[in-house]
Amino acid sequence: MNLETAKKLIRDYCYKNYKDMTRRPSGIIKYPFIVPGSQSYQSCLWDWDSWLTDIAIRQIIEDTGEGEEFFEYEKGCILNFLDHADKDGGIPIVVLPTNIVPAHHAIYKTNMHKPCLLQHLAFVMKCNNDDTSWFADKYEKLEKFIGVFLKNYYHADSGLFFWLDDLAIGVDNDPATFYRPEKSSGSIYFNCLMYKELLAMCYVAEKMARMDRAEFYKAEADKLAAAIREHCWDERDGSFYSVDLNLLPVNPESNLHKGAPRNWPCLIQRIDVWSNFLPLWAGLATKEQAEEMVKNHFANEKTFNAPYGVRTLGKQEKMYQIIKSGNPSCWLGPIWGISNYLVFSGLVKYGFDKEATLLAEKTIMLFGGDIEKCGELHEYYHPETGEGVNNPGFQNWNFLSLNMMAYLEDKKRIIEF
Repeated sequence: MNLETAKKLIRDYCYKNYKDMTRRPSGIIKYPFIVPGSQSYQSCLWDWDSWLTDIAIRQIIEDTGEGEEFFEYEKGCILNFLDHADKDGGIPIVVLPTNIVPAHHAIYKTNMHKPCLLQHLAFVMKCNNDDTSWFADKYEKLEKFIGVFLKNYYHADSGLFFWLDDLAIGVDNDPATFYRPEKSSGSIYFNCLMYKELLAMCYVAEKMARMDRAEFYKAEADKLAAAIREHCWDERDGSFYSVDLNLLPVNPESNLHKGAPRNWPCLIQRIDVWSNFLPLWAGLATKEQAEEMVKNHFANEKTFNAPYGVRTLGKQEKMYQIIKSGNPSCWLGPIWGISNYLVFSGLVKYGFDKEATLLAEKTIMLFGGDIEKCGELHEYYHPETGEGVNNPGFQNWNFLSLNMMAYLEDKKRIIEF
């Protein structure tokens, strides 16, 4: 199969099936919304899934000129989450017609909605002439949502943010977080999302003419950027990494250590995880850092570089394995559509056109081959063979391969905020 055939198979499949990811209000879900697709996710409104699926569907609208009614579904995702915000700003990770996860009483003991709600909102605004009328009366809920992270997820000594635990982090069994002590994971993935979320909150505040709040969030974003550059960049390996925050407090009264107590707030986790590339997507890397990441890591066939894209865990890591699993899904090496896409986006942002083209082509050949063989897509894939490993019928962010095609064909590419 050649590239053009693969493109056609993907386009035909996505254009035919994308409306299957839309749902009308049901049960406690009051507004139209987006689901990830496949039998496993028939009625679930998920946090980062709805955001990223929206970007892919907007590419379909751009390509076909159809689907203007979709505005009701994309804004409905945000309104549904805000509808289930608690009084202090906690928002659930997933909402089903019959219940929410996690329960409100546990939301400050375990993870809540990932920091992508404002990014989704800002994206929807930009697609609709910066219209704020549909959520203006809920602005305070947005402030409270961000406030939960600033108060409950923030590590003052390092200036970084941490996961409360390893529940539903999106990249389920990322070794930097999975089975780690609570509040210990200064995940590079989480911090890059948080940086972009603060910028999105700044944007929303500006459009709401709340300039003092916009300045506040811009300052918070700048502080986080400085912390990521200081603590997550490793000069030795030429890579960004997550960090471990699980350190005992410095006790000035300790006779054992008082002569030279530790002067570092965290320890770097030198684990080859695909999310180490996210500072490129977030625009946090310097040009020199980006060049090192691409040369030493993206191009390395012994670690990340696989025939079908970017391995989600470096092949030389002892935790590396390709298995079929759910809850957690396997992020210990398989190729995922979303990791390929976000690494691709970072490559484009820093001008690595050759590498971005190669990764886009690998992804398109992977998905085109799956559709040709199985008639559908999978949740994740074997890096060497391209075989679908789990969850046939999965759609979701796999449709972002259309956005990659737009880049290859020099057409308008819909991009995230």
